[in-house]
Amino acid sequence: MKLCRFGTTGHEKPGMIDTAGRIRDLSGHVADINPAAISVEGLRRLAALSADDLPLVDAGVRYGPPVTGTRKFIAIGLNYADHAAESNLPIPEEPVVFNKWVNCIQGPNDPVVIPRGSKKTDWEVELGIVIGTPAHDVPVDKALDHVAGYLVVNDVSEREWQTERGATWDKGKGFPTFGPIGPWLVTADEVGDPQALSMWLDVNGKRMQTGSTATMIFPIAEIVAYCSQFMALEPGDIITTGTPPGVGLGQKPEPCYLKAGDVVTLGIEGLGEQRQDFVAAANG
Repeated sequence: MKLCRFGTTGHEKPGMIDTAGRIRDLSGHVADINPAAISVEGLRRLAALSADDLPLVDAGVRYGPPVTGTRKFIAIGLNYADHAAESNLPIPEEPVVFNKWVNCIQGPNDPVVIPRGSKKTDWEVELGIVIGTPAHDVPVDKALDHVAGYLVVNDVSEREWQTERGATWDKGKGFPTFGPIGPWLVTADEVGDPQALSMWLDVNGKRMQTGSTATMIFPIAEIVAYCSQFMALEPGDIITTGTPPGVGLGQKPEPCYLKAGDVVTLGIEGLGEQRQDFVAAANG
């Protein structure tokens, strides 16, 4: 299934994508695409529905974040060897874990605000994991049992504040609007092998990133198991899993960063596409 949320910000309704790629209204069956809806039982009930029989939603409606109720937005850094190389950092021996604040989450096509004073706002196409059942200290061979599905993430980052303002990456990762997710939450059964998905990102129509989840250093199952050692993962939590090479930081001969007026488009095979206009902060 492809699940989504649609409508104006703060007033989204739950939806399902039909066989023709159109949004169908799920609000007659669930209150929202929330932790209850993406539980094992919740997904079983939704799977029994025929999307084509649900009320059709008008074309052009806004996509909101495809899941709500997220309490943790966890990120994995340097999870592609060639991205670690372009960042001039060693390949990690264990996953690099940091946070994106949950209030940075927004719809996949909403504008992204470049923070006041930012000099190094950057892009990162990433595969996001959505947790469906609680996971704490789970083994690798059971880790995927806790995954409800997957989605596209643009891990928007401010590199100066990420790496030049002390030892904590979080400073450059969680600004408002820095977490576009969606357009859909695609359930794990429909995705199949999450380690075989192509991914791409363009800036102003120029291809900057081309990659595949097949080249991750730490695959999905290892990431979920690893994170579950240090925290209790809860339904609705999101883990974004790292980016392939081609970010602004790694451009040669000089890094290239985003400015107001730039347009970023990105996508992952089977998970849909995003488009963001980058705009200046109102007070900037």
